[in-house]
Amino acid sequence: MGPDQTGTYFLATSIAVIYTVIADFGITPVVIREIAKNPEQAVTHVRTAIGTKIPLMVLAVIGAISTGVALGYDPLIVQLIIIASIVLILDSTHLLFYGALRGVQKLQYEAIGIFIGQITTVSLGALVLWLNPSLHLLILALLAGSLVGVIFSATKMVKVLSATALRPRFSKKATKMLLKIALPFALAAIFVKIYSYVDSIFISKFFDTTAVGIYAIAYKFTYAFQFLPLAFIAALYPGLSSLVGKDERALNKMFNKAMWYMMILAIPITLGIWVVAPELVLLAGDGYADSAIVLQLLVFVLIPIFLDFPIGSLLNAANRQVTKTTIMGFAMVVNVILNAALIPKIGVLGAAYAAIISFTGMFLAGLYFVNQVNHLFKIRNLIRQLIPIAIAGVFMALVATYLKPIIGWIPVIPVAALVYVVFLFILKVVTKEDVLAAKRLISR
Repeated sequence: MGPDQTGTYFLATSIAVIYTVIADFGITPVVIREIAKNPEQAVTHVRTAIGTKIPLMVLAVIGAISTGVALGYDPLIVQLIIIASIVLILDSTHLLFYGALRGVQKLQYEAIGIFIGQITTVSLGALVLWLNPSLHLLILALLAGSLVGVIFSATKMVKVLSATALRPRFSKKATKMLLKIALPFALAAIFVKIYSYVDSIFISKFFDTTAVGIYAIAYKFTYAFQFLPLAFIAALYPGLSSLVGKDERALNKMFNKAMWYMMILAIPITLGIWVVAPELVLLAGDGYADSAIVLQLLVFVLIPIFLDFPIGSLLNAANRQVTKTTIMGFAMVVNVILNAALIPKIGVLGAAYAAIISFTGMFLAGLYFVNQVNHLFKIRNLIRQLIPIAIAGVFMALVATYLKPIIGWIPVIPVAALVYVVFLFILKVVTKEDVLAAKRLISR
């Protein structure tokens, strides 16, 4: 599609994604928790959530379209936002349905449904790009995947609960209580969406959609790897929750181990992408060479992001979600201010600097509060634990940089990975026991 049309696509979908938080308003995590506590009330909870979400989804669509119009985007972008707003409604719907299934421990349906939905989007999107490249049709491919998700999740929810669960329940008292409980989750989600996507809006207003397209490639290559810490934390969170206030020594050990896991993942991904960025961005096609320098800078945001996951989990497990939400709000404000200040002066790189500074600030602020939950935690011990991992990563990057012109950028990737693992063992960062423990964790 080229940088200009890629930027147009990314901008339209980004605006819609920001408003998904209004459509859900933190309701889904509340529904999951309440159904897990009282499975016999599952149908009532789902019906109340649907009744609450209907007006919120309408507000989200109005907000997304109004934003496109208010920012003065051309009719094409507004049209794409309208289609993306339908995707917004569908995604918010199947998010709730899968949440209900999570509450009753039926996670396999969500795994299958998301896989089918993604395959639908990728297949139809590929056909569009091959047969008739069109931005409208590309977003319709997104819509098709989301529609499949709604149909599949609704079918499975009816099977597990009953068809009654699909009937909205409008209760002023129940809705008010639900929104009150959901508010902290909603605020956290709003902060995340704003500091994750506001940069593309600033770039579009100060420059053009071509600049957004250049940034979008670097953005996607960077943030695609967040599934890794999400998977590990999903396995670690129950353990952290069970130890808070009960066994501080074990809690401290588990938290430090979680930080160790995150650093071991973050360093090779960050430095590996930094080495091959010039070649990597060209996978998107011609015209994206300028994305390389953006990617080489932006990718360093993964280190504070990965390390912040265990911190957020620990604070939430200790019922300090208000503290975490406040930190996220602070990071959002810093991110918006830096984007507004830096993008007009240094272009797309300004968005990368803003992301690194704000996420690093969020990580450090969270680290400050860890000791209030985990009194045995010592920052100096954490630093001693993480420095050898960084050293192994630097050696990996040096070897990869030297070998890349000789053997090519694709063969250098497994070679660099091997070098990294070898240095982890040489520096005694990893032992055989750690390997066995990692295997058990990954299986969960």
